[in-house]
Amino acid sequence: MMGELSHINEKGEATMVDVSAKEETLRYARATGRIRVGDAVLKAVSEGSVSKGDVLGTARIAGIMAAKKTPELIPLCHPLLLTKISVDFEVLPERKEILCTCEVRLTGKTGVEMEALTGVSVALLTIYDMCKAIDKSMAISGIGLEEKSGGKSGTYLRKEEPHE
Repeated sequence: MMGELSHINEKGEATMVDVSAKEETLRYARATGRIRVGDAVLKAVSEGSVSKGDVLGTARIAGIMAAKKTPELIPLCHPLLLTKISVDFEVLPERKEILCTCEVRLTGKTGVEMEALTGVSVALLTIYDMCKAIDKSMAISGIGLEEKSGGKSGTYLRKEEPHE
């Protein structure tokens, strides 16, 4: 029922949701987030001159790895056999931001929203880590679910900016 907490049992204890009786469907989720950077970071990332190496390439791999490890990080998430994970970046010089998008897909009994959100979060944290020697004032914001499909709750499309 809408509004009830699915991860709480009748005793009020945290519990993993039983998905055994659910139908397998194609599940998809897309999450985004951004990191605001200064001119020096924007230039170094764009030119590929960050001393730690390829920032966006490394952040892409970190995001993919994080999505795969989500059940190890979020206590009540189910381990899933993910069939597609992509992490992409768009450098937005006019806004002094790097936008990250993570898309996750599988055929299964539970959704992949947490995997997409985790992928974005860790990818952006990786950018921060690799660029913090240049500028520690970078700020990560706007992490949110943009779209999801599959399962009993159907399709969700965000209609507004995430709460900040």
